[in-house]
Amino acid sequence: MGEVKNMSDRNVVIIGSGPAGYTAAIYAARANLKPLVLAGYSAGGQLITTTEVENYPGFPEGVMGPDLMENMRKQAERFGAEILYKDVTKVDFSKKPFSVTYEDTTVTAQAAIIATGAAPRKLGIPSEQKLWGHGVTSCATCDGAFYKGKEVAVVGGGDSAMEEATFLTRFANKVTVVHRRPELRASKIMQDRAQKNAKISWLLGQDIAEVVGNGKVSGLKLKDAKTGTESTINVDGLFLAIGHIPNSALFNGVIKTDQDGYILVDHKTQTNVTGVFACGDVVDRHFRQAITAAGSGCASAISAERYLESIE
Repeated sequence: MGEVKNMSDRNVVIIGSGPAGYTAAIYAARANLKPLVLAGYSAGGQLITTTEVENYPGFPEGVMGPDLMENMRKQAERFGAEILYKDVTKVDFSKKPFSVTYEDTTVTAQAAIIATGAAPRKLGIPSEQKLWGHGVTSCATCDGAFYKGKEVAVVGGGDSAMEEATFLTRFANKVTVVHRRPELRASKIMQDRAQKNAKISWLLGQDIAEVVGNGKVSGLKLKDAKTGTESTINVDGLFLAIGHIPNSALFNGVIKTDQDGYILVDHKTQTNVTGVFACGDVVDRHFRQAITAAGSGCASAISAERYLESIE
């Protein structure tokens, strides 16, 4: 590892680099705060693994997720943000200035913005990974419109699965809900709404053994959870609705979260530690859109700037 080097004190360090982190960087850089962005090795967040984004305002023809992130990164750098593709391994928010460590380097900062995002829970099968972004997705709001007149499946048994399935009936001809348990765990009102929808059909007590497709999804291989009997259904898309995991483990015991690990913030994106702000999907269990993440990144940067003014 070598000796830990201490980089000069920064105004603000931004941890993470999806739409929230990069937007925070744009605003902080334009406020002349010279932010350091520790973008992580897999910079760009969930948009890096998506293909076309059609609902980001200002792009009437749509934009590729990776291109949108690349443009945000360039915009932040143009105004003086410094971006390092390093994963943060340790933070100390117990004293001022804060310290943030990556590899063998520790940076100190007067303020910090957490934008570490979240990751969709996955089934953990190779075919799912291979077809991710080519018919396998975790966001009906993002990708539903691509399935007009087609047949899709939603995997999950909770409220979000019912919500996604119901939403997808606006576009798809048929939506099949696949759930490994024989009963749903969604609230009664959400179940009733979905069960009244003629476009939704149900395959309960079924595990997904394989996502079938060559370059794009064409079907699912299912396995009965009780008997092990295998069957196949034809679908054009698979939507995962089995939850998200916020990337907040790095801040355990220091930054307050809810029971699922989402960081708790006030209306100004301030965490329980004064001078530490959080934005994007690591705080947002409801919307999880690029535009809402970007909006909260903007709020965090403005809050950090005002906080820095107040302590000068």
